[in-house]
Amino acid sequence: MYDTLFGNNVAKLCLLYIVNYGEGHINGIAKTFAVSPSQVQRQLVKLEADGILVSQFSGNTKNFRINPRLFVRRELTSLIEKMLACLPEADSQKYFRQRRRPRRTGKTLSGGSYAN
Repeated sequence: MYDTLFGNNVAKLCLLYIVNYGEGHINGIAKTFAVSPSQVQRQLVKLEADGILVSQFSGNTKNFRINPRLFVRRELTSLIEKMLACLPEADSQKYFRQRRRPRRTGKTLSGGSYAN
């Protein structure tokens, strides 16, 4: 149902990723969902051309996020957040709970004690 609403599956995945993480770049989205970067780029450029997304360079990386001036921004993000909440737990953990910050030096992977 949502593929039809957003145009196709890749567009839906791009929007889910961007709403969940706040922003995203082509290779990050492509690696997360194991799709071709060219498919992701095509959808992100299309969504940007339609005014749904805006992009900004951070070094050599072009990051995309939801357009803050989009008049239905609140409704769109609300719909996508509801879609994220309805995902199976396995998919949610696999795709939308990735660590985004570096781990502290000396911290064990289990999150337990710290090495000296």
